[in-house]
Amino acid sequence: MKKWIIAICSLFMIAGCSNSNSASESKEKDKHSLKKVSVVLDWTPNTNHTGLYVAKEKGYFKDEGLDVDIIMPGDAGADQLVASGKSEFGVSYQESITQARIQGVPLVSIAAVIQHNTSGFASPASKNIVSPKDFVGKTYGGWGSPVEKSVISSLMKKENADVNKVSIVNMGDTDFFTAVKRDIDFAWIYYAWTGVEAELRGEKLNMVYLTDYSDKLDYYTPVLATNENMIKENPDTVQAFVKAASKGYEFAIKHPSDAADILIKDMPDLDPNLVKKSQEWLASKYQDDAPRWGEQKQKVWENYASWMFDNGLLEKKLDAKKAFTNKFLPQ
Repeated sequence: MKKWIIAICSLFMIAGCSNSNSASESKEKDKHSLKKVSVVLDWTPNTNHTGLYVAKEKGYFKDEGLDVDIIMPGDAGADQLVASGKSEFGVSYQESITQARIQGVPLVSIAAVIQHNTSGFASPASKNIVSPKDFVGKTYGGWGSPVEKSVISSLMKKENADVNKVSIVNMGDTDFFTAVKRDIDFAWIYYAWTGVEAELRGEKLNMVYLTDYSDKLDYYTPVLATNENMIKENPDTVQAFVKAASKGYEFAIKHPSDAADILIKDMPDLDPNLVKKSQEWLASKYQDDAPRWGEQKQKVWENYASWMFDNGLLEKKLDAKKAFTNKFLPQ
């Protein structure tokens, strides 16, 4: 009887070991069966990107069969890497995708990270720049893009002010707070990051938001992008990526503090106080008044493209329908 019991127990142990080994082998197999793709950021990691880090940390990408590398742009920008197929996905902007498509570069926006344009021209309160007419006689620090002067001019025209009375200089990689104390009066910032940092520093800013002066300047910035070939050849991969990213951003909307912790864990060099406060500020802005996170409207693409064309920034009009798609967003 004892021998029979021992035999039965041995069989269970063998079965248990077999199941354990099978589970381990299955897990290893699943790991190797994941499709490896990359998403390249537009800039250093910040709260515009939190949803991507959440999707990676919480396994949303893995659940969709993807092994996703989040990479920095380096010398080649995100648009270049995505357009050339060196990265499957990237963080981009409506303005750059519009310009790229006019030049025959087949980039496509697949989700709006933030529903409305939260950028604007910031200046220390001591500069007394409270509206576009106050740009007269001041120095603007930018990055050398023609769109900057056009946007400044567009806003100043609303108040019958002349953009030629603004000094425009390239501030390169100099940070906003250093630059405004040294050689510029105002710069173009995202409030969610630089504006929130000013709050933490106790430095009062005046903001001239683009959307306060023109509906056509309420465009999608930033966005997630891919190229036409990915959409044509690997639609399932695009669908999987967008589904997981959507879950990541939805988590950041509902749980900003926990989402901030994930970004801080992955990027320990970031100021945790800034990440936390920025995430709190941005949580309601990701989806805002859209029916779902990531949704884009054709009218928004047409409005901004027509503004760019009217301001001499485009050689021809944009076919807006081909510049973006909502078809990969979860229903």
